[in-house]
Amino acid sequence: MSVFRWPSWRRPLDVLFLLSCVVLTAYVVVPEIWGNGKGKDYGLWYWAGQQVLHGGTLYEPADGILDFIYPPTSAILLALPSYFGKVTLYLVLTILNAAAWWLTFLLSNAMTGSKDIPGPWLAALPGFATFAFVFETYALGQPNLVLLAMMLMGFWWLLRGRSWSAGALFALATAIKVFPVAVFPYLLFRGHWRAAASMMIFLAVFLVAIPAPIRGYQRNVSELTTWFTSMAASASEKGFGQRNEQNWSWINQSLIAQVHRFTRHIDYNQIEPAGPAGYVNVINVDFKTANWILLGGAALIGFGFMASLPARLAMTPRSTAEELGILFCLMTIASPLARQYYFVWLYFPLTVLFHRAAFDPRAGVRRGTWAAIAGACGLMVLSLPGFPLLFQALGNDLAATAVIVAALAWHMRHPPGIDSLAGPNSHAAEPTAQQALIQSVQ
Repeated sequence: MSVFRWPSWRRPLDVLFLLSCVVLTAYVVVPEIWGNGKGKDYGLWYWAGQQVLHGGTLYEPADGILDFIYPPTSAILLALPSYFGKVTLYLVLTILNAAAWWLTFLLSNAMTGSKDIPGPWLAALPGFATFAFVFETYALGQPNLVLLAMMLMGFWWLLRGRSWSAGALFALATAIKVFPVAVFPYLLFRGHWRAAASMMIFLAVFLVAIPAPIRGYQRNVSELTTWFTSMAASASEKGFGQRNEQNWSWINQSLIAQVHRFTRHIDYNQIEPAGPAGYVNVINVDFKTANWILLGGAALIGFGFMASLPARLAMTPRSTAEELGILFCLMTIASPLARQYYFVWLYFPLTVLFHRAAFDPRAGVRRGTWAAIAGACGLMVLSLPGFPLLFQALGNDLAATAVIVAALAWHMRHPPGIDSLAGPNSHAAEPTAQQALIQSVQ
């Protein structure tokens, strides 16, 4: 039975989803048709598409700052819908968001490694928990929800032996917005050599081979160089990636930003120069020392993740879901700039935890998992309007991610034993990853 289906008007929660998509689309399109125009990044996407259509420059700094900070591939993808005007472009982007949201819902619930089929409300709970993040992706015009669906689809293919297709999808996500490149070390560590090779080959295709005939080979190389040196290779005490005013402020909850806010005397409200200064540092060290602390913390997290993973022969569908859930969390906070909408990537990790909370055969574990979910969701709520910005400066979403990672890691290291699976609600011992692959083929 396929996990993929269309939304149905006969299912109340599907109707709620469709109505939400209509309202969110109207929030984007109506101001452009009857108002003063849609702001945020939508206008920038139209400008980038028009630059490609008319052979203009993508990376021409204004006052030393680039307006467009994404790889050239992103602009090329925006060109075709931009040809038909702003409204068409905005409609295409919102439809892509709706499709990605639906695909994320289907894949997340299908990839939990649980043998139990969730009821409609349980399946929908992660959508309610992450709705604020989804709203921001629509409101700002950001592609993070689309990237999440692409990465989930990539792993869906990877777990079914379609390594080259998975690698190509990972590459496309990276060519649109760079932070999904963090999946590459994981592919190497887990020995997914074909997927890793495919990702590198198709990354060259998307960044060089496809843009070259459109932008010209030399021009494309020049633009890639400008983008890389201005974004990926730019870092200083003031900031990085062309957005210095955001990097150390409350708006960024990446691991990098949080370590620097805690270890340096940085005004977390610098994005609002007229507002009062605020500080959350517990020590005060220089930029270089803060980076060494960051490097040490990142190494501990990375090695801790690798050490917690089961051996490949001991992997089960259940442990694989928990492992990927942690990976998605770590990829989110590893991005140098992680604004609130980045945490829409918690959708899949939360889905795994909701399944564990509902179906784990151990009553105490179910209660503990519900407590972890409640704690994480409580922390995420602190980002909503009305709460002091201090909570975001302290890293409430980052803390929520840490709670989710800890809960998933515990489940991964403490699967239900055979004895606990002997009740009326029990399952047989889980197959290994190799056995699951054979079963799926049969």
